[in-house]
Amino acid sequence: METTIRLNPRTKGELDQFRQHKNESYDELVRKLIHLAKLTEKEPKLSQKTILEIKEARQKVKKGDFYTEEEAKKILGV
Repeated sequence: METTIRLNPRTKGELDQFRQHKNESYDELVRKLIHLAKLTEKEPKLSQKTILEIKEARQKVKKGDFYTEEEAKKILGV
């Protein structure tokens, strides 16, 4: 069952900055943030490292510095 929530436009704008791709749903985004929050509670040092790795990966994606699944399969001979 889906529901609607109200967000301040500023909050929505900040959430949009966390999207990895334009078609990523808010549900996916919120679930990702919940997962990160839980990691932070359990393993703060690990979570900081994970957050940094996510930021770095996003920068690579924005630059186009990644392989598609098909390209990776060709490279790996799968």
